[in-house]
Amino acid sequence: MMFSIQRETLLKPLLSLISIADKRHAIPVLANILIVVSKDNKLTLTATDLEVELIANLNLQGNIKEGTTTVPARKLMDICRSLPEGCVLEVALEKKHRMVIISNASRFSISTLPAGDFPSIDADFTDKKLGINQHSLLRLLRRTFFAMAQHDVRYFLNGLLLEVANNKLTTVGTDGHRLALASATLKESSITEKIQAIIPRKTVVELIRLLHESDDNITILFGSKHVRMKLGDYVFTSTLVEGRYPNYLRVIPKVGEDNVMRANTEELKQALCRAAILSNEKYKGVRLTFDDNMLQLVANNPEQEESHDKLPVNYQGEKLEIGFNVNYLLDVFTALEENHAEFSLAKNSGSVIIKGTAGPDDASENKKSDKGEGEGTTDFNSLYVVMPMGM
Repeated sequence: MMFSIQRETLLKPLLSLISIADKRHAIPVLANILIVVSKDNKLTLTATDLEVELIANLNLQGNIKEGTTTVPARKLMDICRSLPEGCVLEVALEKKHRMVIISNASRFSISTLPAGDFPSIDADFTDKKLGINQHSLLRLLRRTFFAMAQHDVRYFLNGLLLEVANNKLTTVGTDGHRLALASATLKESSITEKIQAIIPRKTVVELIRLLHESDDNITILFGSKHVRMKLGDYVFTSTLVEGRYPNYLRVIPKVGEDNVMRANTEELKQALCRAAILSNEKYKGVRLTFDDNMLQLVANNPEQEESHDKLPVNYQGEKLEIGFNVNYLLDVFTALEENHAEFSLAKNSGSVIIKGTAGPDDASENKKSDKGEGEGTTDFNSLYVVMPMGM
C-alpha cells in the first residue's frame, strides 16, 4: 500500500470516524480504522463498533499502490493534527505490521492489525428509500432526541423512532414522562406503506455530529434490521433496536381552545432557568400558576429556599396550578426554533402540549426556516407533551 494525501483532506473524515472507533471494546481491532486503497485511486476509511459503521470515500491523486490494513484511529488522527496545515502525507506499509507516515522532516511508524480481522456490518436493504436534505434531518433529530429514555428496561424507548407514512418523515422520542415529535413532508420517496424503525441513542448522537446545516441530499435506505444513510462521501449504517414502539398518538392529550397560553420563547426559557436555581436537586420541580394574562413560577427545595417569578403572557382561561419537572420544560424551549410558544393545557390529565408558533416578530424567522427546508422537505412541524408531577 502506498498513497499521498493532503493533511486537511485526511483529517476531516478522521474527526468524524474517531468517535465511532471503540478503543474500550474487547475486540482490539475495533479501535482501528480500516484503510483500503483501490486501483481506481479511491481511499476508503471505515470505523465501526458493531452497532454503527461509518465509511468515508476519498479521491487520491498521484502514484498509488493498492492495499488494505487497519491502524489505530486515535494515533492516526493525532499525527494528522500535529502536522502543519497544508502539508502532504506520504503513507506506505513497511514490512508486515507497520505503517510509515512521512511529511517533510517528520516520520512516524505505527503498528497495524490485519484487515481480515476487521468486522463489517452485514446488512440487506430493500428498494425502500427516501431523500431528505441534511438540514431538515438535523432539525428533526435536534427537536426530538433529548426526550429519549436512558437505560430504561423498555429498551425500545432508549432509541428514537423514525416513521415514514403519508409521505412524511417523523421522529419521536419519549421516556414515559414526556414526548417529542417532529415531522417533515417529503418530496422524494419510494415508500408507499408505513415504515417504523427505532435507531439507537448512539446512532442519533453520531448523526447529529455528522450532519451539517446544508441542503445537500441524503438517501435513507431501510432494511429489516438496519438503516443506511448515504450523504456525500459518507455511508452511515446502523443496527436497529428490536421491538415495537408504543402508539405515541395515544399519549397526546385532547385539549380545547379555552386554556391556551402564548408567550415569548426566550423570556419563558429565562424564567424557567431562574426557577431551576432553587428547585429540588433530585426532583427539579417547578409549580406554574396560569392566571389572567400572568404566569407565576414557584420553586423550592428542602433547605427552605424558594424562588418566585411572574411573567406577563397571553392567557385568558381558568386559573390552573400545575407542577412540572423544570428540566423537561427547558429541554423543550432549547429545541424550539420559533420565537413564540403555545401551551395547551389539558385539565383532566394535567399534561401540557407545547408548540412553537408565529408571533408578531417572526416573519423573517419563518422565511429563514422555510428556506432551510431545502428541496428535500416542506411543512416542518413539531410538538411536545410533558406530563405533570406531584408537588
